[in-house]
Amino acid sequence: MARQSISLTEPNDEWLKAQVENQEYSSKSELVNDLIRQARKQQAEIDWLRAKLEKAESSGFTNDTKDQILKEAKKLING
Repeated sequence: MARQSISLTEPNDEWLKAQVENQEYSSKSELVNDLIRQARKQQAEIDWLRAKLEKAESSGFTNDTKDQILKEAKKLING
């Protein structure tokens, strides 16, 4: 695993410490990795929606119903 050194603002460092002290996570590293995983998943969802919108815009319409798009979005969000 790659090792990194980062600087945090005091409020962010205190928040990280509190999460570890509350036993939400076993270490700051675990928490930071989880936050990055969440951000990556969120970016994938945004990218999927953007691609869907671009396809619809370029074609002038989409054959997918609103319910189909929502179903696909929920499937992506829930993994």
